[in-house]
Amino acid sequence: MRPAGKQEGLSAAVFRFYRDGFRQMRLGRTLWKIVLVKLFVLFAILRLFFFPNFLQTHFDTDQKRADHVADQLTRPVHGTNH
Repeated sequence: MRPAGKQEGLSAAVFRFYRDGFRQMRLGRTLWKIVLVKLFVLFAILRLFFFPNFLQTHFDTDQKRADHVADQLTRPVHGTNH
């Protein structure tokens, strides 16, 4: 039981909701393992193969990388009818 008047963040409440729900389930631990494996695949494996580090492979120095990013952010957009 939580003390009265103490508020918790939304993310903490959502986490607690899922944690307690999975604890009540018979397959809760297995489902958590599946969720963690899927997150690992999404963020580690897919990033490694499908999202290479463009700036690191195309530019030699930090200054060239910074210039490229600044150019991409500040150049005008062509082909729009404003």
